[in-house]
Amino acid sequence: MAKGYIDLTVNEKLAITTLGQLKAAGYEPQSIKDELRANLISAIQSGKNVFEGIWGYEDTVVPDIERAILSRHNINLLGLRGQAKTRIARMMVGLLDEWVPFVKGSDLNDDPLQPLARYAIDLIAEKGDDTPVSWLNREDRFTEKLATPDVSIADLIGDVDPIKAATLKLPYSDERVIHYGLVPRSHRGIFVINELPDLQPRIQVALFNILQEGDIQIRGFKLRLPLDIQFVFTANPEDYTNRGSIVTPLKDRLGSQIITHYPKTVETGLKITQQEAAVAKNTSGDIVINELAKLLIEQIAIEARSSEYVDVKSGVSARLTISSYENLVSAVERRLLKNKEKEGHVRIADFIGIIPSITGKIELVYEGEQEGAGIVAQNLIGKAIRTLFVDYFTDPDQVRKNREMKDPYKPIADWFGNSNMIDLLHDYSQKEYRKELNKIPGLADLVKNQIKDNKDENFKYFLMEFVLFGLVEYSYLSKHPLENGMRIDDLLGSMISGFTDPGEDIDDQP
Repeated sequence: MAKGYIDLTVNEKLAITTLGQLKAAGYEPQSIKDELRANLISAIQSGKNVFEGIWGYEDTVVPDIERAILSRHNINLLGLRGQAKTRIARMMVGLLDEWVPFVKGSDLNDDPLQPLARYAIDLIAEKGDDTPVSWLNREDRFTEKLATPDVSIADLIGDVDPIKAATLKLPYSDERVIHYGLVPRSHRGIFVINELPDLQPRIQVALFNILQEGDIQIRGFKLRLPLDIQFVFTANPEDYTNRGSIVTPLKDRLGSQIITHYPKTVETGLKITQQEAAVAKNTSGDIVINELAKLLIEQIAIEARSSEYVDVKSGVSARLTISSYENLVSAVERRLLKNKEKEGHVRIADFIGIIPSITGKIELVYEGEQEGAGIVAQNLIGKAIRTLFVDYFTDPDQVRKNREMKDPYKPIADWFGNSNMIDLLHDYSQKEYRKELNKIPGLADLVKNQIKDNKDENFKYFLMEFVLFGLVEYSYLSKHPLENGMRIDDLLGSMISGFTDPGEDIDDQP
């Protein structure tokens, strides 16, 4: 574009109202792909992060997207659910110019110097430099469509409008009777189709010429419309959806297919969860969720992604951890409200409250269906506790293997072995909760000896509870669900007493 136009302020641009004024300002047309490329170059050179808040993709997906934009490619984002594909597409709007001119009244956002639609062409021919010009904001240049089996050619491309024909007294042979669909109306913008494989093959075929040759066909009209659109498609792997696939010729017309992925570290997942979780700011009282509890939620998702009961082809969305965190906060808030306390701290027993967030977010294989979604969710929580336990305390398996090593857990196991047990009820007040844990001799000393730098009294009790649940997972102790909480007792005594498996008494609600 001419230097004079580039130097105009936003207000000076918006003051331009006619084609003649636009020409005088030195405006020159620019394709959207060139526009995205130029703005990306500027962002990279200035160190600006266009995809702010997209964690874990800094060295993988984001560089691929930047290369695709620099190459002026249409893009297909391929990955399992909950991998920020749609969010990335929406964030590309930030690479568009804030305002661009178009012929006022045009359905296709026609560039005043490169009109496409008959309306804009006729108007410019009639009024010349007096043609009215308006301005389009970047936010209005983004169109998103969810692909569903009922999407039609008319929805995407357009159809003949008999009402328009009758109103304007035009024959059906006149192209002015056409009502354009979403794709032509996205001219000079970004058009996103989510879940592309769900689009019927015959509809996908209709996109061929738009992507490559720039012409469209509507009810016998063959229109040469060199549409200027940045296409972004999102899709799940074909072997997961089973609802359809991307037809090969359409794939061939997409410049870059970029593979997305789940967070590769717990720390990255933690950032995403804390950023996305919609926790009410006006929660009742002061609610504290410690870092270990947050890590446990992330570990649950990691365990789910490798579980023999979960369909790995379906994937485990980041929404699982986000919803689980929200439910965990609510579990603490509910207890705080019932006990009329001003401060609430998370407990391991509160994790029973996140089971509804897990069961709705995982697809089970046959074996998982046989177990039941509720039991699988409990198993995932248990595995997460087992995995993180050795990061804080001595590995019980190593104790068992090394007979010369003193077993730090023996005093606790022995106490339970003497027919002792504790109940951890959901609605226990903080005082009742601490009293129950303090019954166990040696538990507080174990935490004190192995976690040296902890000065937080509330976190100490969380760790004491964490030890008990960890010992359950390492088969030192047993847990038994109650209607309003959990009972911890001796493993052998539980078996002799005929206690059933913890999951069997819990209603399974898939």
